Amino acid sequence: TGPMSSECLGSLLRITLSAEYFEDKYLSLFVVDQSGTAWELDEAMAAQCGYTVTYTTWRGIQLCASALSCHSHLEKDVFTVTIQIKASHTPDMSNAATHLKSASCHYGPWSPREIICENNYMEVSVRREVPQTIKDFVQDEPEDWTLEFPEAKAEEASIWQIVFHQPEEKRALLVSNAWSAGYGLNTTDSRVLLRVPYTAAQVQLVEVGVLLLAQQAARLCSSNQMLSLQDEGITFSVLRSSTFYKYQWVILMVDTAVACPVDGVDYMNKTITWTVPKYVPPLSAGMTSFKDVLVEAGVDLHKLSAKEMASRKYVLLNELTAITMKIPIGAEGGYYKTSVSNGQLGVKYTINLFLEHQWEDNKWGLTKHIIVKEIETPFEQVEVAITSNLNLSAGLMNVTVGTFLLDAELVNLTIEGIVVAVPEAVQHGYLIHRTRYANGSQAYVLQVPLDAPSVKKEYMREDMRAYTLNVTLTFITYPSSETFVVPVIALSAVKDAVLPSATGFCDERNLHLLITRGNVDQNWLLFISDWHLTQEAAQKYNYILRDNGTHLAISVPFLSPHVSYEDFNTSAIKASFYLTLKDDITLASRRDFSVSCIFSPSELIQCLPNGTVIITAIKLIGGEDLDTALFVLRDRQCKPSLVTKKTATFKFNVNTCGTSRKFNSTTVTYENEVLYFRPGSDIPIYQLKFLCLYAVKQAADVQYESKKNPPPSIKPGSGCLALSLKLFKEESYSEPYQESEYPVVKYLREALYFEVELLQPKDARLDLNLDDCWATNSESQDSLPQWHILIHGCENNKDSYRTVFHEVSYSLRVKFPQHLKRFEVRMFTFVQDTSLLQE
Repeated sequence: TGPMSSECLGSLLRITLSAEYFEDKYLSLFVVDQSGTAWELDEAMAAQCGYTVTYTTWRGIQLCASALSCHSHLEKDVFTVTIQIKASHTPDMSNAATHLKSASCHYGPWSPREIICENNYMEVSVRREVPQTIKDFVQDEPEDWTLEFPEAKAEEASIWQIVFHQPEEKRALLVSNAWSAGYGLNTTDSRVLLRVPYTAAQVQLVEVGVLLLAQQAARLCSSNQMLSLQDEGITFSVLRSSTFYKYQWVILMVDTAVACPVDGVDYMNKTITWTVPKYVPPLSAGMTSFKDVLVEAGVDLHKLSAKEMASRKYVLLNELTAITMKIPIGAEGGYYKTSVSNGQLGVKYTINLFLEHQWEDNKWGLTKHIIVKEIETPFEQVEVAITSNLNLSAGLMNVTVGTFLLDAELVNLTIEGIVVAVPEAVQHGYLIHRTRYANGSQAYVLQVPLDAPSVKKEYMREDMRAYTLNVTLTFITYPSSETFVVPVIALSAVKDAVLPSATGFCDERNLHLLITRGNVDQNWLLFISDWHLTQEAAQKYNYILRDNGTHLAISVPFLSPHVSYEDFNTSAIKASFYLTLKDDITLASRRDFSVSCIFSPSELIQCLPNGTVIITAIKLIGGEDLDTALFVLRDRQCKPSLVTKKTATFKFNVNTCGTSRKFNSTTVTYENEVLYFRPGSDIPIYQLKFLCLYAVKQAADVQYESKKNPPPSIKPGSGCLALSLKLFKEESYSEPYQESEYPVVKYLREALYFEVELLQPKDARLDLNLDDCWATNSESQDSLPQWHILIHGCENNKDSYRTVFHEVSYSLRVKFPQHLKRFEVRMFTFVQDTSLLQE
């Protein structure tokens, strides 16, 4: 109970630290001797002194101590071990809490030779016997051992030296040197002990063949049966040694050879097979007879009865030459633990087997051989299950990831490229729950808002929309501290897609489309055929494009490059405008919209009072191969003054270009044609006939006399005029600066291109004239200082760089050139003396 508990297991004592109490704490372990001195227990000391520290998969810590471990106290077959635990919340062990645990176990009777094969050390203890003749001998004179052998201790019964038997040589070490080399030596009143780490220099790896053992077994057991066995070698860790100790004035020697198996484990047919030979040459040297006394096995140092083994489907075979255990992988007694290999998640099955073999022979009498073997199966990769569902009413996506074993813990998430620790995930809208199941597994449930940036919404088809969560989870395993990641891509399809819809209409000169957005087209792109329609592109063609997030409106003039003309007769032109919404990633077409309207053919022609005719010819659908630049009038030298892909505009006088005329009493009719000829042909394949009618006033004879003409007069009038003043980027006046681009930065003497336009009314009889134009240093037109750019319609002759006027010509954008004035000014700044008033 409490933070630590103890358990006596034969010649071993196990102390278990509570996982709940010591979880998330940094620990230091110490062994306390009889004087109260605490010795820190590190890996080297544990192997030398008979301690094993095991970290279980559920963060528990177990410490096993041998009955003859260092700093333990043995008295009358009762050994006592005291450990000290320091626990802190920080790695520097500041403010550490100290816990003390003392436990005692009874063990006996001891066998003449006892061997323990622990996971980190080998231990042999033998009975220290003194011949009766030596005991009966009475020493005549006391001798001081230290005078003759200073290296021998003065105690009555102490180990003097140890000799290692190796194939090439024998090597003797004094006790102090042996301790420095990592060996553990100890004596009691009745026993001599040697403890050897597996990494000690004199340890040899010896392969023991099963065929050799079978022959030896037949000899020892006087068996005449014929043996037919394969020579399958099993490797042992072996140390051959003799230990010398003194008794009064006599030096005695005991055989302290030790051998422990390091392999002999196979994994086949989902079964662990562990084979331990009975006869190991270093341990059976000098024997002429052998008899099994006891073979018992178990798990975690607990012996199991035959009935218990059968219930777990364990098999224990005591054969002539070997003892074999067969354990189904996944059987009770072992456990699975999380493992990571090359970043991949997997599991290993681990079981801590225990085997005790006792035998009698003519050399030692009874030998007890205890083997503790932790067996771990090879890595087995596992797939992580990911399931998801949507809670539309709550606006959440629920994603379940797992299952995992309890030794794996989620530590952080990578969301949109940002690593977020689990406690901080709630700040990103993520709720994370851990669910534990009765079978000892767990899963993590992520609740993510549907409007989170990492949840992508994508239109699939018809009314279906896909919600996709893309997040990476990082886990850590205990106690190995390995990490692995689980990419989570959860997709759910829901019938909640609302597609965009559109209505179309026309006015006298424009086609309009009004698109109502749905919930799937926020990132869809506007295309006219294969041409991406952006705000900048729309301005280039004088299209109007507005988007307020919920509605998208586009207006295009009747005569524009992206309007299709489908039918044309003397009374009507059918014009259509087609628009496509495309996916922003795949550019797949998602929705098509169009608007078609009937326009009057009079929109194509202007018959000006001064005899100028402006006619626009259009290409119909089906005539895409016609080059509008090759359109001509009757006089083929008359070519278009403005060309687009679908239109050709001519501007000429009625007395030119082969125009014919007819008179009647009230009108004069001018007639011409727009023609298209194939190369080498005189027969037109395109013919657009057009007429201009002018009223003929009645002529009369009048008498007149010459008088001085009165000065011209202007009759004042009132009305509403709409004007604009714009700054353009280039002399071509094709692209004005937009409001979002102000303030515009210009260098001194750099050209500024201004345009003044009469917007309303659209009356061809009106002319726009500029009178005064001036610049100020602030937004107030009446502020001082001022500088005049135009004075009474003329440039300021005091300017170092005088204003330059630019001619305005007819174009698709400019229907009434007399309504516009364009002029160029060089950039300047106001100065007072030599100081700038404003940059």
